[in-house]
Order: sequence, then C-alpha cells, then structure tokens
Amino acid sequence: MADVKAILQEVQAGRLSIERASELLQGAGMLDYATLDLDRAGRTGFPEVVYGAGKRIDQLIGIMERLREHQELVLVTRVSEEQASRVLERWPDVQYEKEAGLLISSRKPLRPVRDGYVAVVAAGTSDWGVAQEAAWTARCFGSEARVIADVGVAGIHRLFGRLEEIRSASVIVCVAGMEGALASVLAGLVDIPVIAVPTSVGYGANFGGVSALLSMLNSCSTGVAVVNIDNGFGAGYMAGMIHKQASKTM
Repeated sequence: MADVKAILQEVQAGRLSIERASELLQGAGMLDYATLDLDRAGRTGFPEVVYGAGKRIDQLIGIMERLREHQELVLVTRVSEEQASRVLERWPDVQYEKEAGLLISSRKPLRPVRDGYVAVVAAGTSDWGVAQEAAWTARCFGSEARVIADVGVAGIHRLFGRLEEIRSASVIVCVAGMEGALASVLAGLVDIPVIAVPTSVGYGANFGGVSALLSMLNSCSTGVAVVNIDNGFGAGYMAGMIHKQASKTM
C-alpha cells in the first residue's frame, strides 16, 4: 500500500505520467508463474501469505524476493525442510519455524502490539505442529500467543488445571483430533470465541480428520467456529483478526 500511495503522490506532483504509473501498478506484482497481491495489506490489514506446498524452489524464492521488496512481513506456510534450507541459504535473516512449517521474513522483531493474548489449546502432543502453525500466525498478526498443550478430554483434569489461563485469553484456538470433543467442552466453560481446528490425528475411522471436523461442526456448545482440517494458519489468522478488533473496543 505504501508503494501504491508513493506512485499516486508522484503522479499528483507531476513527476510521473499516468501511463507510467499504470505500468508500475500493474507490473509490480507480476511474475511468469504468479500474480502477487501487493495491496492486500491496505485492504485487509495483513499482507498476502504464501502457501509453500507444491511450489518449486525457484518459484518460492522468486515470490519471496518480490514480496520482501514490498512488504515488511512475508509469511510462507506449509514449507518443507528442503525448501526452508534453500531459502535460508539465500536469506539467512529469514526465520524458519520447523515445527509449524513456516518461514517468516520480517523487517522488525515480532512483538505483540495489543493487550491480551490468544490461547492455542491443543488436545494432545500429536496436535503440536498444527497448534504451532496457529500460534505463529497469530504472532505475525501482532498478538501474543500461548500454546497450552496436552489437555484433551481423556484426562480432563489437565484442562481444569489450566482453565484460568485459558479463560483470561481474548480468543481461543482449540486444536484437536480423534473425536474432536475438546472444542465443545471448552466452549461450555468460557465466555470468549472458540475457533476449532480439527486435525488428521487419529485411527482409521477418524478418516483423516473428518470425524473431528463433523463433531466440531455439530457441537452442542455455542460460540464455536470451525476451520478446515489441519488449518492452523486459518485459525491463527482468524484469532488475530478477532483479537485486533476486540482491542479497538477496549
């Protein structure tokens, strides 16, 4: 958005023709294999995020290079170790969160910019990777994120031991596989939004997370919203948006 404003200011001052400005505005995000949305932060408050899975190394590096020129923060999700290794060879300053599968390129240190925090509550340790994806996404959004792990319903006393910390959060991300029951339990104990993330953790009849997804969609507790299977990024993004809006009304 800063680049767009700068171009328009140059036109207003008479230092840049309308034709040249049009070329710049249309061409800045154009690559042979991608069309980048460089104005997304201006419209939505958060810049374009790159989905790393399925992209060749040269494509990923090309996309990141262009985004690093125009954005203070570049977030890449679903990154393999091979992709990360090649990117870090190019830019040692990039942060690789292996457990979350994320690459983070930021011109500034990631620090919370608002009061309160997002509680990322994981039912089991096997849900850790998805929980980390959600937590780091929320941190990129400017929120503090606290991961509270292994408090699933099979040993529900563990949840009660962390309940006050969970209740004190501004929004909750609940990550659970198997039958996904933790989201319903949590929502019945708190007065804040619960974003449920079904994971693919579970045995055969879990159907790769479908059983947890359906359980969460059919929750008998109110205040539960559900994202796609293993979509820690989507949950972290939504939690960051809710936290941001909540902080404006305080």
